[in-house]
Amino acid sequence: MDARDVLKSCTLCPRRCGVDRLAGELGQCRTGVLPFVSSYGAHFGEEAPLVGLHGSGTVFFGNCNLNCVYCQNYSISQLSEGTEVSVDALVAMMLALQGMGCHNINLVSPTHQVAAIVMALPQAVKGGLSIPIVYNCGGYEAIDTLAFLDGIVDIYMPDLKYSDHVMGLKYSNVDLYPQVAQAAIRQMHRQVGDLVTDDNGVALRGLIIRHLVLPNDIAGSHDSLRFIAQEISTNTYTNIMDQYHPCFKAIEHKQLNRRITANEYNAVVQYARSLGLTRLDKEELRGRWL
Repeated sequence: MDARDVLKSCTLCPRRCGVDRLAGELGQCRTGVLPFVSSYGAHFGEEAPLVGLHGSGTVFFGNCNLNCVYCQNYSISQLSEGTEVSVDALVAMMLALQGMGCHNINLVSPTHQVAAIVMALPQAVKGGLSIPIVYNCGGYEAIDTLAFLDGIVDIYMPDLKYSDHVMGLKYSNVDLYPQVAQAAIRQMHRQVGDLVTDDNGVALRGLIIRHLVLPNDIAGSHDSLRFIAQEISTNTYTNIMDQYHPCFKAIEHKQLNRRITANEYNAVVQYARSLGLTRLDKEELRGRWL
């Protein structure tokens, strides 16, 4: 897959819109050829192995290939908050983040911008970039695109949002989310394996999976965790997230229009432990409910 040629009939994500982004056509992600960036900087709110002492070097890309009605970053993902920048500017951002002492380059919502990222990375490496590359995504990934990233991405960090395709369609407007995300996670794990850290606990390579607990078990948490334990690895570093709160369009959906309860969250964590998943993110386990 050529980084630019694929944009002639875009199939970067499983939506396979087929639009000619080189000619200015826009698909579901509403993004052209150049990088579309909302912000960048050292981020200290990510998973513990990414943050370390000096932060995760985060680049927040604008727009998204998902349409989650409850997205907490909806101004970026759905309302196109950001600016189109040159590939050289993206390179400069990466090198600046490394210069700040960040432990990695954390590419947030990169799926629809893989072509721009792949154009930038060789230049960044020539400029001295040497820290790990994190692919921080919603889990709705095309296998062909992931195969193209083999050997480029050091750390994959996908969401595993749903175990029921009906919920994925209803709340994120995507077909067959569980099947697509599970196949993607298998490919990611094949490429990078379980998370490996240095002597200070800072991530070097491997897989981190995020699972956001939703009210009324909309996420199907038990089935998702069982998939991780039985089909990926019980050594998978997993972040079971408790921060859901209604925002964006969640108020329009009765089942989503409340925070999760302590019992809902604790039940998911206890089930994860019962499956042998012990590498649960420290920040979450220091939460107010445990």
